[in-house]
Amino acid sequence: MSWGGPGFVLTIIMLSMGAWVITTWIRAKHGYPLEDQWTGKVIERSDPDADRKISLLTNENEHLTGKIGRLEERIAVLERIATDANSSSSRLADEIDRLRIEKDRA
Repeated sequence: MSWGGPGFVLTIIMLSMGAWVITTWIRAKHGYPLEDQWTGKVIERSDPDADRKISLLTNENEHLTGKIGRLEERIAVLERIATDANSSSSRLADEIDRLRIEKDRA
């Protein structure tokens, strides 16, 4: 086979077309948008199941976000109660000690 002969040129053309077909197949298999090589338009595939899944996940995300917000508020209230209980219990202990001292004096 000569480098400048028609067999070589046809081989190069066939390899190029084969690579284009394989590339397009891989892109389609993995969900990438397909392009029309001559006009440059992107061919989008519409998948109603994917749209439904997206809407369901969006609703679930909103629900979980609200739930997290409510839990954060509850934790803040519990922390406030715990810190107030500690300060009031120490205050209560101080008052009890003061009363014991007064009782011992009397």
